[in-house]
Amino acid sequence: MPNRQPLRIKTISEYHRVMGLPKPEHPLITVINLETITHPTGYDPLSLVFDFYSISLKRMSNAKIKYGQQQYDFDEGVMFFMSPGQVFGIETNPDEPVIRSGWLLLIHPDFLWNTPLAKTIKQYEYFSYSIHEALHLSDKEETMVAGIFQNIDQEYRSNIDKFSQNVIIAQLELLLTYAERFYNRQFITRKITSHQILNRLEDILTEYFNRNDLVQKGLPTVQYIAEELNISPSYLSALLKALTGQSTQQHIHNKLFEKAKEKLSTTSLSVSEIAYELGFEHPQSFSKLFKTKTNLSPLEFRQSFN
Repeated sequence: MPNRQPLRIKTISEYHRVMGLPKPEHPLITVINLETITHPTGYDPLSLVFDFYSISLKRMSNAKIKYGQQQYDFDEGVMFFMSPGQVFGIETNPDEPVIRSGWLLLIHPDFLWNTPLAKTIKQYEYFSYSIHEALHLSDKEETMVAGIFQNIDQEYRSNIDKFSQNVIIAQLELLLTYAERFYNRQFITRKITSHQILNRLEDILTEYFNRNDLVQKGLPTVQYIAEELNISPSYLSALLKALTGQSTQQHIHNKLFEKAKEKLSTTSLSVSEIAYELGFEHPQSFSKLFKTKTNLSPLEFRQSFN
């Protein structure tokens, strides 16, 4: 994709205009059947950034979506979520028509103003997942999700009254809750991929802690681990929580204390020396954390081996 400024789309109406669609029924929300979208001219490949939320259920051929350095071919039914300000690209082959189906829901943050969802929508971590971490749906799940999109579309195209916003938000909350359930299912059912990530995580942590340069570098960060695994921090956190019940930070701390136990049981280094080698500036901090984790002080743990 050539280097160029992304096309920033600030309003729902502007999106409709760029995509050659009729004016939206509502200025702050729209529901679009993807079969009605034609690829806009003058932006090929196309790089976009929205000032609103995007939820899509897509099947697409002869087109690729790119987010950051990740590329994804939407030739199967998947859901993808984006929050305002995220840049993504669309690459097409000009010699082949783009065949797409599914639904696209765009919600401006102002539509959620003064509702509980305005705050809770930020708690759904999948809005920050990468393209290759999209939600893969079974046929049954896809039918269920498509039904919710259709319900929102029906309400969206009805005469707007004082109940319209509440009805749409209720359906939107249902959609987000199902997405969270299906993602949790995906972590478990895609066992090979998930456990490959777990094994790679263990290898990365072991290699990092075996370098013995924690004094200079400190503990590995969640961001560092995610980058090494080539997945987003939020996706990694959700996957680990689903599979192990622990966060990425807890896995890092587990490896830290595993290394501490190794040094206490196999070396004659003092507790202060071990604390320093593990990147602790103050031995008291190390001792306090060690006891919190193991219910034993470092010295008590060492004595249990004598």
